[in-house]
Amino acid sequence: MPDKDCLPGKEPGAFRTIGEVAEDLDLPQHVLRFWETRFTQVRPLKRGGNRRYYRPDDVDLLRGIRRLLYGQGYTIRGAQRVLRERGMRFVQAVGRGEQVAPAFVESDHEPEPETAAPPLGRADRASLTAVLDELRACRRQLARVRPADLRGDAPAG
Repeated sequence: MPDKDCLPGKEPGAFRTIGEVAEDLDLPQHVLRFWETRFTQVRPLKRGGNRRYYRPDDVDLLRGIRRLLYGQGYTIRGAQRVLRERGMRFVQAVGRGEQVAPAFVESDHEPEPETAAPPLGRADRASLTAVLDELRACRRQLARVRPADLRGDAPAG
């Protein structure tokens, strides 16, 4: 049975251009170039004129990243975490359909510290309240300014 991931006229181990890989993965070329900046494991061979040539393992890795991001809803940070924790071979196997990435809830925020911040003192609270009042006054003044005044179209008066 022929390799379904191989382009017609190409041997299974042949290098592919960025255009061929982009078409195979149904992605724009700029997305592949962007992924190179976010996933250090994606390292196509570069030749004259900065032309990229992808090895079969590179294509499997890209296919795995695509499945994580688009198929399983991972964020880039989450896909990076899978690569870091499970390794490149695992993500390549995901790309070939041999593995399924774990489902977990991702957070783009750092975990909350174990201890709460100390409560504000009376003086700090008063200072913050004064700043907040001043900001509200500025907002009220800005709300009264007409857009023409901001552009300098208002008549002198």
